[in-house]
Amino acid sequence: MKKLSQLLLKSFIGPFLVTFLVTMFMFVMQFLWKYVDDMMGKGIEIHVILELLIYASARLVNLSLPLAILLSSIMTFGALAENYELAAMKSCGLSLLRIMRPLIVFMTIFALGAFLFANNVWPIANLKFKSLLYSIIQQRPALNLTDGVFYNGIEGISMRVAHKNEETNELTDVLIYDHREKYKGNRTVIRAERGQMQQTEDKRFLVLTLFDGHSYDEQTAPTGPQPGYPSITNHFEKAILRIDLSGFEFGKTDEELFRNSYEMMTLGQLDFAIDSIENRVDQRKVDIQKYIKKNLYITRDSIRFDKYSDSLKVLPDSVTNRKFFFERLTPSQRNRALEQAQDLSRGAKGYIERVQKDMEGKLSYVNKHKIEWHRKLFLAFACIVLFFIGAPLGAIIRKGGLGLPTVVALGFFIVYHVLTIIGEKLVREDVLEPVVGMWMSSIILFPLGVFLTYKAATDSTLLDREAYTKFIDKVFRKKKKIGE
Repeated sequence: MKKLSQLLLKSFIGPFLVTFLVTMFMFVMQFLWKYVDDMMGKGIEIHVILELLIYASARLVNLSLPLAILLSSIMTFGALAENYELAAMKSCGLSLLRIMRPLIVFMTIFALGAFLFANNVWPIANLKFKSLLYSIIQQRPALNLTDGVFYNGIEGISMRVAHKNEETNELTDVLIYDHREKYKGNRTVIRAERGQMQQTEDKRFLVLTLFDGHSYDEQTAPTGPQPGYPSITNHFEKAILRIDLSGFEFGKTDEELFRNSYEMMTLGQLDFAIDSIENRVDQRKVDIQKYIKKNLYITRDSIRFDKYSDSLKVLPDSVTNRKFFFERLTPSQRNRALEQAQDLSRGAKGYIERVQKDMEGKLSYVNKHKIEWHRKLFLAFACIVLFFIGAPLGAIIRKGGLGLPTVVALGFFIVYHVLTIIGEKLVREDVLEPVVGMWMSSIILFPLGVFLTYKAATDSTLLDREAYTKFIDKVFRKKKKIGE
């Protein structure tokens, strides 16, 4: 039995590692294509991009791991069935569940590891990923001059060159608008026939050496009786312009900016955050009730009896007396009372609408925390469910390799992924409770796994093409006999 367990584990681990790496590569490439526009042309060093991809890979485990388990389990048991090794094991009196037992134990331990990964590694990877991606998106484009096009990437400088020699960094027909002094406009203009561009060794400054040019400097208006804007024009044979490039240096954003996000929390931290938010929601409800009772009570009237008649000061507070009192008002007093009643109604309606939006926002924020809470447990259980779908399915289809098993696995994974997305979306829209929406795909697929395991254990011809062909031929033969 020990050798059998070793055989099954070796047969499973090989395809699992291959499929996991392949699926991970596919999802990372999808991520890279999504954010490639935010990375291009910014001079980001390769080690920064590799670091970002590593953090992104950790975030994509929730997609790659279930697909790899499903595909590798189908391939493993499909190959065993195709080579009649599964039949040989059953002929020795071993049931399918007994054959699967080493892998069931392995998957249980593996699911526990997936949970620990989701609870401890995910939050750190999400934090690093968010802060690094934000830093890359905020990074300025690299200094790259295009012939005949104004470059505005340097703060306070707008520069245009007719031509730039990429090998020697020589420039021709240089035009520079210098507006580094805020609120001063383009008062300094420099134009040169040619120039030379180079950076200092520490890449901190850009040094522009300009030849045979003019500079125009428009001064501020004088305070004398005759207002005007004097202009100073200088001709130079050689001028050196030193421009600070510190804004182009890549700097990582402080991680504290994202640390309090629900994606960066463990189960314990999520529990604490959910309790805190729900306590604030309960306190908000109490405050709303107090405010409504104090300011928007339903029996509040827009008419003050003592404002119109001393003889009606002490009328009982009843509908009959109020109606009687309203009928005795003058037309102008009635209009004023109705206008005040409308103002009170509009104010109450507006307040209730604002309160409703505020409560919806708070409940949505609570649901996001609960989604993340269930996601950490959901990954571990999904691995087990998809294994119990893939293993018996491979035994039924009796095909190994990357042909039919891949097609079948992708079909089931698409169903699993779509159900997961729909469930999460319904939870975010407050249609389903998080415990139902986040586990919807597992709730639906788990009975399917039980059914397939039963069919595989009883040597069902569920996916045997010959069995269906014989059944259809049998039906047509019966119809033909009835027709005769």
